[in-house]
Amino acid sequence: MIDIADHGGAVRRTPRQHGCVIDAQLDALARLAGQGGVAVLSGAGLSTESGIPDYRGPSGVARRHTPMTYQTFVGDPLARRRYWARSHLGWRRIARAEPNAGHRAVAALEAVGVLDGIITQNVDGLHQAGGASAVVELHGNLDRIVCLACGEGTSRDRHDDRLRGANPGFDAEILAVNPDGDVELDDSALDGFETVDCTTCLGGVLKPDVVFFGEAVPVDRVRESYALVEAARLLLVLGSSLTVMSGRRFVLRAAKLGIPVAIVNQGETRGDAYADLRVDAPLGTVLPALAQRVSGLTASSS
Repeated sequence: MIDIADHGGAVRRTPRQHGCVIDAQLDALARLAGQGGVAVLSGAGLSTESGIPDYRGPSGVARRHTPMTYQTFVGDPLARRRYWARSHLGWRRIARAEPNAGHRAVAALEAVGVLDGIITQNVDGLHQAGGASAVVELHGNLDRIVCLACGEGTSRDRHDDRLRGANPGFDAEILAVNPDGDVELDDSALDGFETVDCTTCLGGVLKPDVVFFGEAVPVDRVRESYALVEAARLLLVLGSSLTVMSGRRFVLRAAKLGIPVAIVNQGETRGDAYADLRVDAPLGTVLPALAQRVSGLTASSS
C-alpha cells in the first residue's frame, strides 16, 4: 500500500517534504484514475467543507450525537415528534448547503469520461448539485418524503410548508447541527410541536426517504452498487471511515476481485488494509488537484 499520511511516527516530515510526497502520490492516483473505469464511493467527509458535519471524522459529532433509528422512529410517537421538530430546523441548513470543491472535482472526473458512477452514503444531494449525474444514493435523500403506509412520495419543500403551517412561529435556538439533517434543541423548545400525516391515505406516518440506522438499504440500490464496483478498474473511496458495513462491503468486494482500491480520507479507515493507495489529506484540496492532473492526462492522450 502507498500511504502519504504522517501519523506522528519516527519519521517527521517538513511541510515541504510532506507536500512533495502528496504531489507524488497524486500523480500515482491520477495515473490510475486516468485509465478510466473509476467507481467512487463517497461518505460524509466529502460534505464537511460544505458545512455538514460527519459522524466519525475530524468534526467528530458521533461522540455526542445518537442518530435516530428506524425502530424508534416507527414505534415511539414522542421520539418521532422530537425528530421532526429538530429536522424541521435542520433541513433549512442542509437545503442551504452548497457543493464544495471536492464535489465539483468529482463531477469534473465524470465530465472527462474516467468516472463511470458514484455510490454515495450521503443524503444531501450535493453530488448532483455539483454537476454529477451518475449517482446511486445508497441511503436515500433528505429532499424526499415517503409515507410508510401507502408509499406515496412528496417533496421536502412541500412537507416543510405543511410543517410551517402547523407550527407558525416555531424557530427554536439551534444548539448543534447533526449529520443526518436534524439539529440539537433544548427539550423545552419541543413543547407543542405538531407533526403532519400523509394527505393521500389520510393518516400514514411520514418519514424522510433516507435509510435510518437499523433499516435495510433497498435491494435494488445494493445490486446496482455492486454491479458498478464489479465493472470498475478502480474503486475510489472519498471521505468515508468505512466504519459501517453498508459502505465497507464494496471495498471488500473490490479487494476480493482484485480491483485496486484508493482511499482519500482524513484519518484512518476500516478499509485501509485493503487499499493499494491511501491519501490522508483534505478532500477539498486533493480532489481538484486530482481532477486537474487527470484532465491533463486525458487531453494529452487524445
